[in-house]
Amino acid sequence: MAAESETTLVVVTGLSGGGRSTVARALENVGYYVVDNLPQALMLDMAELAFKAGGAARRTAMVLDVRSRAFSTDLVGAIRELKERGFSPRVVFVDADDEVLIRRFESVRRSHPLQGDGRLADGIAVERGLLEEARDQADVIIDTSHLNVNQLRRRIEELFGGEDARRLRVTVLSFGFKYGLPPDADFVLDARFLPNPYWVPELREHTGREEAVSAYVLGQEGADAFVASYADLVNATTTGFEREGKRYLTVAVGCTGGKHRSVAIAEELASRLRHSGLAANAQHRDLGRE
Repeated sequence: MAAESETTLVVVTGLSGGGRSTVARALENVGYYVVDNLPQALMLDMAELAFKAGGAARRTAMVLDVRSRAFSTDLVGAIRELKERGFSPRVVFVDADDEVLIRRFESVRRSHPLQGDGRLADGIAVERGLLEEARDQADVIIDTSHLNVNQLRRRIEELFGGEDARRLRVTVLSFGFKYGLPPDADFVLDARFLPNPYWVPELREHTGREEAVSAYVLGQEGADAFVASYADLVNATTTGFEREGKRYLTVAVGCTGGKHRSVAIAEELASRLRHSGLAANAQHRDLGRE
C-alpha cells in the first residue's frame, strides 16, 4: 500500500486580496484537485480522503480562508498534525503590501472580511496578526504586490506544474462546413480550395485517414504550402498563448463534409506540429456522419 507521503498536498493561505483564488486556479490547471475555503479543522480529514481516493486526488491543494469560522491561528499545529500522520504538505503563503491590498479591495468595491465597522487598513492589520506565525512557517512566500494575474499563475506553474503541465496542447480538428463551424475553434482553415476526392470514384468511399486519399489531397497544387504556412502560424503564436495562460488551442480544418480533404490536412498538420515539438493531436468531428 502506498505511503501517505505519496499524496502531494499543497496548503494555500495568505492575505485576503493577495491572490489565493488565482493560485487555486493555477493549481487546477496543472492537475491538482483544489478544495477552496476549507475549514482548518477538516484539513487532516481531507488529506486522508485524498489518500484513500487515489488517482487525481493524490495531488490535492487546500485553500484556507480567514472567513471560515473554523479558521484559527494554529495553522502551524494543523500542519504538524499532517506531518505526524505521514503527509508532507507544502505551505504557500500569498502576501502583498498594504497599499496594494487596499487598492485591490477598492477596485472591486469590497470590504475586508475582518474590518467590521473600521477601515480597510484595520481589517488588513487584524489579518496580518492572525497569519503572522503561518507566514513565518510557510515553505513558499509569494509577494504579489508587483505581479499581475498571468505572472502569478506562471509562478505557481513553475513551482508545482512541471514542464508538461505548462505546455500548450494543440488539437487539429477536422469538420464539415455543412454541419456548422466548431464553436471552440481558435483558428478556422478552409480546405475547400482543393479538388474533392468525393468526385474520384475509387476514393469516394474512403477517408482522409487512408493513404490513397491522403496522397491525393496532399499531392494537389497548393496543399503543401497551405499546411506549411499554417504550421508556421501556429508555431509563431504558441509562445504568446502560453505566456497569456492558454493551455489548449483548437485549429479547425474544414471541407464540405469532413470526410476527405479536411481529415487528410488535419492529420498532416498535426504531424508537422508534433515534429516541431508541440503536443498536438488530430481529431475528426464529422468523420462517419455521411
